[in-house]
Order: sequence, then C-alpha cells, then structure tokens
Amino acid sequence: MSIQKKASQRQGFKTGESIVYPAHGVGQIVAIEEQEVAGMKLELFVIDFEKDKMRLKVPVAKAESVGMRKLSETDFVERALKVVQGRARVKKTMWSRRAQEYDAKINSGDLIQIAEVVRDLYRADSQPEQSYSERQLYEAALGRMARELAAVNEVSETEAVRLIEVNLNKGPKRGAKATEIEDGEDADAEDEQEDQAA
Repeated sequence: MSIQKKASQRQGFKTGESIVYPAHGVGQIVAIEEQEVAGMKLELFVIDFEKDKMRLKVPVAKAESVGMRKLSETDFVERALKVVQGRARVKKTMWSRRAQEYDAKINSGDLIQIAEVVRDLYRADSQPEQSYSERQLYEAALGRMARELAAVNEVSETEAVRLIEVNLNKGPKRGAKATEIEDGEDADAEDEQEDQAA
C-alpha cells in the first residue's frame, strides 16, 4: 500500500468503494470533496445509500470514530451465516427492552450482531406469528445483513436473502418439526426437554 495519498483515497477508503456505515448499512463512496466550514477546510466522504435513496457526507477525520468500516471479509460472512443457524437466544426481559437491544445491534454495524438479531427474531412458517414490531426489526436486520452479503459476494440482494434463509432453515427447531409454544409456556423448558430426548 503506497504511503502517498491520492485524491481519491483517504484513511484507507477510496472512491467507488462500498463501505458499511453503522446507522445506515452498506453505502458507496462516490466522492471525496473539500468544503469550507467556519473558515476551515474540511475533507468529506460523500456516501450514497442506494436502498434508502440517501446521500451522507462524513468528515474524513471522523470516519473511523463513527464506526465506518470496509465490507466484511468472506470468512467473516461465513461466520455470520453460521450464527443464523444457531438456536435463538431470547432473553426473558420485557419486549421494549429487548427491542432496544435489537435496535442497538442492528445499528452497531457489526455483521455478527446483526446476524444474532436475524437468528433470534426469525420465525419459520410453522411457528407462531410475529408481532408487528418484531417483524419490523427482523426485516431491518435481514435487510442490513443481505445488503452486506450481496456486496461481498457480488450477488443480488434477493439472492443474498435466499442464502440467509437457507442457513436459517438449517437451524434447530425449524421447519415442520417445530412445535408451537403457547403463550406463557417457557421456551427454555421446552428446549431442555428436546435436548434430553435427543
């Protein structure tokens, strides 16, 4: 890597590159421009988020501190897909607190944390319906994960969603075998019974 900085590259990021911005997911650096703010010259990454039809300008000096990062490596994507195959881990706290935690994970920009939300909120067709807010969070996490997988694997977002769903269905207690949990029944107790029976 050359030490000299070209006009199209700053802090290891370059124009035309796809990046992940924690609060918005995958975007593309379309330019690096200079602006004068309060008499000071400021270099800015100009980032387009095609999905949200949004453009964001991030000061080059703050890119790292706001958590902007390069796309995940392929092996990290594989780890995230392994996470969605795992058993859902749902805390026994009030939904409002869990929803805040899920939201924080989605906006962390961390692919593994986003994969955990996808895993925990996924419902197979044979399982009980999700509430509206669960569905919203699930779709937000799925969308974030799919956009990064699509960018890394150079496939369409639809193909990325399909890949995630295939991995979700490899998980425990999914598909036809899944039993419905009635309201008030302890899901962990049911899991333990299944583990002992196995």
